[in-house]
Amino acid sequence: MDDKGRATGDDSDHADPAFEALLAEGAAVPTEGWDFSWFEGRATEARPSWGYAMSLAGRLAGASAALDVQTGGGEVLDFALGRAAPKAPVLTVATEGWPANVAKATALLGPRGIAVVASPEDAPLPFADATFDLVASRHPVRPLWEEIARVLRPGGTYFAQHVGPRSVFELVEYFLGPQPEEVSGARHPERERAGAEAAGLEVVGLRTERLRVEFHDIAAVVHFLRKVVWMVPGFTVEAYRPRLRALHEQMTVEGPFVAHSTRHLFEARRP
Repeated sequence: MDDKGRATGDDSDHADPAFEALLAEGAAVPTEGWDFSWFEGRATEARPSWGYAMSLAGRLAGASAALDVQTGGGEVLDFALGRAAPKAPVLTVATEGWPANVAKATALLGPRGIAVVASPEDAPLPFADATFDLVASRHPVRPLWEEIARVLRPGGTYFAQHVGPRSVFELVEYFLGPQPEEVSGARHPERERAGAEAAGLEVVGLRTERLRVEFHDIAAVVHFLRKVVWMVPGFTVEAYRPRLRALHEQMTVEGPFVAHSTRHLFEARRP
């Protein structure tokens, strides 16, 4: 293996049927959408105290035209609209960039009359200026502040939960080694505040929390890294088999692998 634990030749891992079964299970679970129910009993993550989906429901109940950016499989928006009914916005649309998620979100949100627009996460939003009084997003890859400001109506609100800096980096660095601070610096809430303000938005709320995450078996680790692909770019079971084997043995002896996620609740208004 190389210095990061990636496989460079044959190894003896195949002698452990339990390890192989867990690897196969984690590699077989579908990764479409942002439904994390498969992890029940296998991994846990503390939730932010603000309860984003329920808070979003309240915002939707007071909006007339809403946009959900990078909706994933549409699960969070679907939940929030269900709680906002019957006062949900007359116009609600969503964007998503990953084709598999576009299909999943369309199937989920279509019965509500919501269009899901295929739009790359780094492309301009395909909507006219001042279309929405609410733009929302849960865990956008990167907020496009100029575009968000452009499609908001005067007085409109951007309400979102962002992933913060160095989130779950204990796991990232287990596989990749120590990472420089700038790798996740763009996710720092104060840097995002500056970006929003530079686009002409007024930041009216910014809360941050650091939350405990536990992985109880190696299948959960494999599925997580397949699903959240930017954590360990290029991750495959075969590429990291020796490192996965070492982590499996560590978890068998010491218990769950503990990491910490970072989240911030972001609220900005177009003057």
